[in-house]
Amino acid sequence: LSLIRETTRILHFAEIFLSFFLLSAGCPSVMTAEKSGPRGMWNNKIEFILSVAGEIIGLGNVWRFPYLCYKNGGGAFFVPYVIFFVCCGIPVFFLETALGQFTSEGGITCWRKVCPLFEGIGYATQVIEAHLNVYYIVILAWAIFYLFNCFTTELPWAGCGHYWNTENCVDYYGENATNITNPNATSPVMEFWERRVLKISDGIEHMGGMRWELAMCLALAWFICYFCIWKGPKSTGKVVYVTATFPYFMLLILLIRGVTLPGAFDGIKFYLYPDISRLSDPQVWVDAGTQIFFSYAICLGCLTALGSYNSYNNNCYRDCIMLCCLNSGTSFVAGFAIFSVLGFMAYEQNVPIEAVAESGPGLAFIAYPKAVTMMPLSPLWACLFFMMLIFLGLDSQFVCVESLVTAVVDMYPETFRRGYRRELLILGMSVISFFIGLIMCCEGGMYVFQLFDAYAASGMCLLFVAIFESICIGWVYGSDRFYLNIEDMIGYKPVFFIKWCWMILTPGICAGIFLFFLIKYKPLKYNNVYTYPDWGYGIGWFMAMSSMVCIPLGIIWMIWKTPGTFSEVQTFTGKILFVEFFKVDKKTENTSSITQWF
Repeated sequence: LSLIRETTRILHFAEIFLSFFLLSAGCPSVMTAEKSGPRGMWNNKIEFILSVAGEIIGLGNVWRFPYLCYKNGGGAFFVPYVIFFVCCGIPVFFLETALGQFTSEGGITCWRKVCPLFEGIGYATQVIEAHLNVYYIVILAWAIFYLFNCFTTELPWAGCGHYWNTENCVDYYGENATNITNPNATSPVMEFWERRVLKISDGIEHMGGMRWELAMCLALAWFICYFCIWKGPKSTGKVVYVTATFPYFMLLILLIRGVTLPGAFDGIKFYLYPDISRLSDPQVWVDAGTQIFFSYAICLGCLTALGSYNSYNNNCYRDCIMLCCLNSGTSFVAGFAIFSVLGFMAYEQNVPIEAVAESGPGLAFIAYPKAVTMMPLSPLWACLFFMMLIFLGLDSQFVCVESLVTAVVDMYPETFRRGYRRELLILGMSVISFFIGLIMCCEGGMYVFQLFDAYAASGMCLLFVAIFESICIGWVYGSDRFYLNIEDMIGYKPVFFIKWCWMILTPGICAGIFLFFLIKYKPLKYNNVYTYPDWGYGIGWFMAMSSMVCIPLGIIWMIWKTPGTFSEVQTFTGKILFVEFFKVDKKTENTSSITQWF
């Protein structure tokens, strides 16, 4: 009996040391799914589905995917898109959602539970999200400004003659059209955008005065965003019933209107006609990969935060497959709505489709507004279009803010889960982000916006995070072990292909695209004309590095604060791990119980 007690004591001592060293070096000893404190949850499954759908289905589905499809070979673009959809989109989307549901933690503390050595992944995602929260909502401010200008009998960008127009303004459809051979001729919609909305300056060196109308629109956008999420899942879950479904009604109306216009078929043909030769261009594959990461909101911590409010046994695997298909399907249908209208505009102007096709803000605030001026009841169609943009961007915005708040609250639950402290935290984040965003409401704000868009939340940053997410789950924590966790939640294991993606395909593909980004890097130019000063590019790279550097710094910090030398920790941990792994395996003959030793 004395020998048994002594042996038990030694084993208990070994278990304590094993847990301590694994926790310090990177893997917690016990991976549980316990919920801490009065943490909120979705009232039902529909709220979760609509919240995720509202987050991932945003402006990129309308203004980026159709243009990329047209530019990169039409129907042929679907070949690389589907490959990245299967090998990167679904696996990472499912990884983040399942991780949040299993740990019931936000974007930072979930990685602390899985592997403290890679906790920097969580910080990297939240830094990207903080940047995104500052500049993405500026697009909503622009859309709100346009919406207010739609309530007129004649759209203000439909013709010249306004106080913001110049002598070079050319009204192609006015009765007194000027000579279009003027080399400096500009369209009224372009002058409305640059001289009325932005009052854009000559460069980032000249920030100019504040555009107070845009500042008030930005304040209104933040006001709406705050009250959408101030009560957490309780308020967010109700708001998404409107914000996630209304854009579909608007998109359907615009689609029906678009396909009935003359020239719509030509626009759709340009959108879908396959050019197989484009598949030999590496840029086509890079565009497909980055579009997946942009449109699926992966590597931002949003999916982890939303999944953390699920019940433990929710079938997140089925939800993720359905949501991914819904997202890509929406992008595909949006292409018909957009290019049918662009085809109509090309038909009316008797120009090729290449002359009117735009991407990003150019499509939303120049090309499409110009197209609706050629339609009967143009203020109505413009109003519907900008309402759709606002709702598409609104739920993406407030879900991003909610996930950032969730990450902070889960890090300090005893501080922010008391009284109205969570609401005050959201208010503080909103106010700070609003004041930073005011920089982009200045006359030179568009140049700052482009820096945020091209560097702070670029595809390069998302790819870098995705590489480490896949490595952490696929190799460090272990894909087999994570499959056991998922099986415990949903009752069965997902298809084995996803496990292969986590281990090999996803990190390999992301690393390849990341390197291509670095090799083919070209300094940002506004409208392909204006070149930023060196300090402008420095600011851009600083914002990009501010997220990526979190991962290596997190690893260095965790190793540095671990007691003993690195070789001592590595050697001792490896020996104890092997002994205990073998013992548990032989004694229980049940692989699921092995997880308690990691």
